[in-house]
Amino acid sequence: MDPHVKSAIMYDLSKVIFSYTAYPSSQQILSVAEALVAKFPCLREPGSFAGLYGWQQRIKYKMHNYRAKLKSRKYAFPEIEVNTLRRKHPADAVPSKNVKKPKKAEVNYLPPHPTGESQDTLEQERLELLDEVKKKNNAKIITDKMSKTFSSRRVEVVTLSPSVNVFKERWPALFSEAQIKEEFCRITTISLEENFMMKLDGYTPGLLRLIRAKGGAAGSKIRPLLDSLNDAQSIEKKRDTVVCCLIGYLGERQEDLFHDCQECEDHTDNTMKVIVKHNITAEEDPSDVSIVIEGNTVMEGCGSRTKACVLLMGLIYALNLEYPKQLKNTFETFQKLFLELDGAKLLKKVHSLKSKLMQ
Repeated sequence: MDPHVKSAIMYDLSKVIFSYTAYPSSQQILSVAEALVAKFPCLREPGSFAGLYGWQQRIKYKMHNYRAKLKSRKYAFPEIEVNTLRRKHPADAVPSKNVKKPKKAEVNYLPPHPTGESQDTLEQERLELLDEVKKKNNAKIITDKMSKTFSSRRVEVVTLSPSVNVFKERWPALFSEAQIKEEFCRITTISLEENFMMKLDGYTPGLLRLIRAKGGAAGSKIRPLLDSLNDAQSIEKKRDTVVCCLIGYLGERQEDLFHDCQECEDHTDNTMKVIVKHNITAEEDPSDVSIVIEGNTVMEGCGSRTKACVLLMGLIYALNLEYPKQLKNTFETFQKLFLELDGAKLLKKVHSLKSKLMQ
């Protein structure tokens, strides 16, 4: 093939890929290569796996070069500019070290500011938001301003990684159920609660089948929870039971996610937890479900364990947090099975679970 034609193809491909993501995964690059040779069979190269390997490597290196050229355009592409050497700590001043890029299928990981806006004008909007959250019946104004300042918030959370306590003081409007869902949609373009609950309910019959067949120590620990299931349970309690059983089925401990306590107890553990408070004198149980991150209560009145898991997923995306290592299978199941975000590559246990559910 003429080198000029090949170069033109690679340039056009890199522009189109960049319009979707600045840092395509290996699976995404493979998909592009497959689509390319399927559309133009004459481009298939003999001697490589499926005639794709050469194109995969070219796309990979072309994207690297394309990003390098864009880095010179200061502030034009925040997702690229954040990884320039001048923005890195001296100890991390290596191109391949500590690269900030989407890791959980974020569509709008670090978007540019709206046309005509700057960091200064958006900071003024943030200050106005601090006053708006103190007023009543102005949810639309808050949503509009939160949408407008989205890019500023992402710059702050991605580049500075502020503590949850500091971020909550600066952006109190974010820490409400409505705005957590809105922020998740801004980042991923999908509905948080609707997708999570729909997939959880759809998988429930299959999950119960697998959980009931689970043997060993994990099966013994799960069985009392399964025995509590009955037709008279509300959908919320059934979901809570399934989620608790799922954690055990994946070989993890629900105690690492849920902390049950009495109303009078305080939780001071500096971890990410869902706090389930009980009042032994009241009929309603639990009396409150809240979310604690870095020792700070960031959400109260979640209603149920499952609803708290949904909102916690939203907060993890909004605050650009990592999943707890001891619950990596559980949170990957939430993300890749229930929310269907980046389901191409799965951890071993999650892949096994998905395969069995598909049978």
